[in-house]
Amino acid sequence: MAAITFWEKTGCQGNARQKEILLASGHELEVRDLLTEPWSADTLALFFGERPVGEWFNPAHPKVKSGEVVPGDFSRQEALALMVAEPLYIVRPLMQVGDERLAGFEVEQVHNWIGLALDSVGERDPRNCPCVTRTAAP
Repeated sequence: MAAITFWEKTGCQGNARQKEILLASGHELEVRDLLTEPWSADTLALFFGERPVGEWFNPAHPKVKSGEVVPGDFSRQEALALMVAEPLYIVRPLMQVGDERLAGFEVEQVHNWIGLALDSVGERDPRNCPCVTRTAAP
């Protein structure tokens, strides 16, 4: 199984559930605080790869939820600068295994990356904060 560096927001229920799934799948975790990590734009960019900028943002951030901040309106550079200044904007969790990195917790993507015991996932969507209502993209 994988040794995962897992950046979380301490106390986040969604991150707690994600860690449970990873541990139940036999993975080892080194847990770090996403909000106190000394991020740089270059380091953060490695987690997002070619994903659309709008997917980089934490949908539970109050300004994102209210519509005051529209993730899709940012360039890559603008989004990275904002996230370095205020890491609460970063989608959670950030994970690293060796040189490979991933942002967010899409079950199928994580399963294809490192393997999950899918019976440990359950019915609740383990992405980010469970208090965020997800809607289908237009």
